[in-house]
Amino acid sequence: MSSNFNFQPSSSPHKLTSPHNIPPHTVLTHINQQLNATKMLTSKSPTLRTRRPSPTTIEYTVSTSPVTLTLPLRALFLLSFLIRISVGAATILVLYAKYLLSAYAMRSLNKVIDQPERICSVQEVLFLLRTVMDSRPGQLATTLATRVPFYILTPLALGILYLTLSRPHTTESLLVLRGLGIQTSSSSSTYLSSDTTRFIPTEKIQDILVNEAFRGFEVRYYLGVVVEGEREVVIVFPGLLPRREIVEGVWRGVRGCLWEGKERA
Repeated sequence: MSSNFNFQPSSSPHKLTSPHNIPPHTVLTHINQQLNATKMLTSKSPTLRTRRPSPTTIEYTVSTSPVTLTLPLRALFLLSFLIRISVGAATILVLYAKYLLSAYAMRSLNKVIDQPERICSVQEVLFLLRTVMDSRPGQLATTLATRVPFYILTPLALGILYLTLSRPHTTESLLVLRGLGIQTSSSSSTYLSSDTTRFIPTEKIQDILVNEAFRGFEVRYYLGVVVEGEREVVIVFPGLLPRREIVEGVWRGVRGCLWEGKERA
């Protein structure tokens, strides 16, 4: 399993105990700062949350989201959500206005559409779109689409849409089931994709260890799972790489839950 980091294991691995006028990039930077304002109130470093629904099951969750959602923080998240929806809708409106300016749309859609008699029909959808484009926001979108060239508008709009769909925080978890195995999960970077999940049966786990690796000039510790038949170690929490004390605490808890009462060499 590979992570977003290029790991260079140190020479002395160890185990614990056992082992556009405005340039487009300027616009994107400004919007990125606005859309990700909530990150200022997320955790500066990943925090660990432990949940034990039963004596034989334990779940470790490492996340950059705030531990406690206070009322001001909830209000900020709601404001950020509304801003994302507004910016995303405005971007789609500009793209649709650009499409209506094309030759094909002029022949097919950009025409007067009478109010349809049937509900939930294609004609009704076209009528609603025409109504939106005749409104003040639609006129502004058309003006912008007319002034900005296609080769600039398209990548800029796609970049904005990506930012509006990106998650404000990252969450990774490890679920331990005694007698069954472990399941790792990592949240996706956007709301359009699903989380990455993998299950490893107990009989395939040869060992669980804490190792150190170089990330630039920084030494980072990570939790690794040695899986039978695989050359590479499966890295737990690969996107966040929490602090050493978190890694060590999870290491002890995983071993204790998986092999309680058993000796591991």
